[in-house]
Amino acid sequence: MPTDTSEKGLETILVNYLRDKQGYIQSASENYNVDYALICSQVESFLVQTQPQKVAESLAFASDYNRRNFFERLKNEITSRGVIDVIRKGYRFNTTLFDMYCPIPSELNDTAKETYKKNIFCVVRQLHYSKDKPLDSIDVAIFLNGMPVITFELKNLITGQSVANAIAQYGKDRDPRDLLFMPKRCAVHFAVDDDQVMMCTMLKGKDSWFLPFNKGVDGGAGNPVNPNGLKTAYLWEEILSKESLSDIFENYAQVVKIKDKKTGRV
Repeated sequence: MPTDTSEKGLETILVNYLRDKQGYIQSASENYNVDYALICSQVESFLVQTQPQKVAESLAFASDYNRRNFFERLKNEITSRGVIDVIRKGYRFNTTLFDMYCPIPSELNDTAKETYKKNIFCVVRQLHYSKDKPLDSIDVAIFLNGMPVITFELKNLITGQSVANAIAQYGKDRDPRDLLFMPKRCAVHFAVDDDQVMMCTMLKGKDSWFLPFNKGVDGGAGNPVNPNGLKTAYLWEEILSKESLSDIFENYAQVVKIKDKKTGRV
């Protein structure tokens, strides 16, 4: 049976592979809280499973008021510091410092291996992200312990749309003032078709700058032919594995501030 590479087909391929092969859980858009840009139930579940004493002592979820306060502050911390910094350094609620992620364990540390497994890698398709435009949705989003880290717009060549259309959609339809798309709230935004992958780390409407995230072919652009499937399958088969993403978040992803020599602006 031929591979379905329509937009929905590509979406299904990516989501099913992450769920069935990479061990992600699949959640639904209705579990996403547009006020905080978080899957709050997953944040709470992760903390209760990994740091029950801190949860109890901080009273973080002891009442609806405390819970709202906890998530409002977390939203503001991610907006200010960026999701990568929160993942790496944690989040302080009152006097309690919560670890928001369990790092890759060493081969010899069996306890850390079990703790790492408690990280919640989650994929959501057709995420309705906007409070003002509730019908708008992004094709796919990835969350780590309830915090969004990656979004995707998916297109395909068979129906006459390509990665260029996905880039245009980010530029035209995805307002960078929306909480999900604000700077640093996600690590990266991917535009994908069956041949190419492009990435952007900071959306700026029509000024969004997308860079190739391809393997290259004989020293040139693009991706090599994949005898086992789509040219872009390496994205979900390799890059989006839990271990690969963890390595990127722990060691490579970063916010770089550059000062313009002429204007002095950062």
